[in-house]
Amino acid sequence: MPLYEFRCRTCQHQFEELVSMSSLDSVRCPACQGNDVGKLMSSFSSRVKSDSGGYRPTASSSGCSSCASGNCSSCGHH
Repeated sequence: MPLYEFRCRTCQHQFEELVSMSSLDSVRCPACQGNDVGKLMSSFSSRVKSDSGGYRPTASSSGCSSCASGNCSSCGHH
């Protein structure tokens, strides 16, 4: 089962939940038990093979524009 991120539209609580695609409509907020929740877009990390044969992280969606090199001292991605 995939892990999805949600935000409750009633209380604004953000949470993660393991849920099957067929059960997305039954997700309830753990904070207020409301059923008006929206699925959020999640970021994920990936790696690309470098010319030297090793792997390096790709840029994330964290908003740091200097991560494109895969070695960013300003946000800690190395």
